[in-house]
Amino acid sequence: MPISPSSSAQAAREVVALRLRDLRKSAGLTVVELAERCGWHHSKTSRVENAVTAPSAGDIRAWASACGALDQAEDLVAQSLNAESMYSEWRHQVRRGMKQLQDSVVQFYQETQLFRVYSSTMVPGLLQTEGYAAALLTSIADFRDIPVNDGAEAAAARVERSRVIHAPGHRFVMLIEEAVLYSQLGDEDAMAAQLGYLLTAGALPQVSLGIVPMATRTRPQWPIETFHMYDDSLVSVEFLSAEVNITQPSEIALYLKAFERLRAMAVYGAEARRLILRAIEQLH
Repeated sequence: MPISPSSSAQAAREVVALRLRDLRKSAGLTVVELAERCGWHHSKTSRVENAVTAPSAGDIRAWASACGALDQAEDLVAQSLNAESMYSEWRHQVRRGMKQLQDSVVQFYQETQLFRVYSSTMVPGLLQTEGYAAALLTSIADFRDIPVNDGAEAAAARVERSRVIHAPGHRFVMLIEEAVLYSQLGDEDAMAAQLGYLLTAGALPQVSLGIVPMATRTRPQWPIETFHMYDDSLVSVEFLSAEVNITQPSEIALYLKAFERLRAMAVYGAEARRLILRAIEQLH
């Protein structure tokens, strides 16, 4: 049975509650003793541990301090704050059309210094040409029955926001699976233009474009879901029905570990260009 974003958020709250209960038990404290150290009624402790009441950042820090585990406080704070906002259904994000979704992140992109992107399925948005993006976004709008199918306008907005690649003060580390080069979106001309642009963008000094070859025999990291890392503060993971935004430091570290393994498997420079040129030849 599919898990809804609301039930997923509740599950995330329950994980925080379980971790807090484990901290209390590991410290050898009863519910009443923990409450006394924190300066609140013991019923609040029970409500928090049963995920009935969401703890504030101050509550979590007081709890961790009372248990002698202050080093775990900030990770728990991030996890708790993220529980309510981590799941965002696409149908809610695009209810006014897809162009507004592209426009909504322009300021955030301008404020981000380091972009890390791994994509196992398609060319990353920051490297998409207008024809490729239009084919993709129009298809998405049709699949999701979006009342306003503004795929062409959204594609133009996507290309416009991607101009951040040419702005000073930003770095881009992009990883794609070689199979992405053969997943055609749009007609042959649109796909050829897209692959040609990868050759151009991959040569920019601020862009590192790596391609994980299909011929890799032994993979230390298997292909995983597409994700974007913004500096070291946010990971955005894309699923069919929703986007998951991760801010918990320990989870970010896990995605960074996977990213570095994938980066070590990729080829760059002349070898990456060779793979792209071979894909272009296969179009005809």
